[in-house]
Amino acid sequence: MPGFLFLYALLFAAFGVASPFLPALLQQDGLTPGSIGVVLAAGTGIRLLAGPLGGRIADRSGRPAAVLCGLTVAAAVIALGYAPARGLPLLLLVAVAHAAVLAPLNPIADALALGSSRQKPGFEYGWVRAAGSAAFILGTLGSGQCVGRAGLGVIVWLNAGLLAGAACLAWRVPDRVAGVGTGSETGSIRLLLAMPMFRRLMLAASLIGGSHALHDGFEVIRWRSAGLSDGQASLLWSMSVAAEVGVFLFLGRRTVQRIGPGPAMMLSATAGIVRWGVAARTAWFPAMLLVEPLHGLTFALLHLACMDMIGRTVPARLAATAQAFYATVAMGAVSTLVTLVSGTLYGRYGAASFWSMAAMCALALPVAIGIRGERAGRIAA
Repeated sequence: MPGFLFLYALLFAAFGVASPFLPALLQQDGLTPGSIGVVLAAGTGIRLLAGPLGGRIADRSGRPAAVLCGLTVAAAVIALGYAPARGLPLLLLVAVAHAAVLAPLNPIADALALGSSRQKPGFEYGWVRAAGSAAFILGTLGSGQCVGRAGLGVIVWLNAGLLAGAACLAWRVPDRVAGVGTGSETGSIRLLLAMPMFRRLMLAASLIGGSHALHDGFEVIRWRSAGLSDGQASLLWSMSVAAEVGVFLFLGRRTVQRIGPGPAMMLSATAGIVRWGVAARTAWFPAMLLVEPLHGLTFALLHLACMDMIGRTVPARLAATAQAFYATVAMGAVSTLVTLVSGTLYGRYGAASFWSMAAMCALALPVAIGIRGERAGRIAA
């Protein structure tokens, strides 16, 4: 497990280093706001294609750890392209190439970590994922300090260096994935999409995960307009992340193991209804102190339940592909679409727009009811 802990720490630290400052770096390199939007949108679009494709390649190769290592090396090398690139054509090329090789990294790593969690006693996937969440925060905070001292260009070298370190660890992790059997499966994506339980999982995850889009984009604006200070907003945001890490570390495995993945998703959806319903009614600081920690249920518990269900129902030869579809479609594409709509909703209805997010979670409840999984044995949480 230590190898996976450090692998996730380096990967997520690399994500955390680059995410907040990439738009500012692009601006420094001469792009207009409109051009920056084009570059970021192109990166998002290519992820939707490259994520499942990378997972498919990992599954077909039979050596997902080697594919993960190769993609991580490529990501480190391509990241260095931001240093000399100037102007829209070159920066767009670098951004699209970088997004393409980054997209499959987390899904393939999840497939490998779940494989080890099911085959090695004492291996806790939740601890590994918590290390990633904590490292993302530390990477963001650390990069802010480095940018203040050395300028925006430093994030290129930090990102590339962290990815290079992750590549060294990816080569050494156990090359096995979780699944219900290897047999003679051909690894058809059509087979994956034909699985009723996987389709239900994708729909439930899309609804619950997508419901966070309005919060992520406009909750701080809502808090500030209601008179909360920047310090209070920062505290509330930090509490939600702390709750996420806490569920990954302590509560998630026990909860999913005790009640099963379907009921765990129902609990996540119910927490979302409460969280977004309160957000629609008030921004009173004490109320926010009570509901922001529900992020541990609306995100972390949902993620653990989905990981468990994928490990229970998806053939091993489709493990990385399933992870990629979950990450890029259910948690990526849908969230992007909801984010696009949320601006219009918030602009027209203000805080009342959070009722639409509560409605998404309510729609997820009957979907989650039909999700069944074995309750016996160890689970990947």
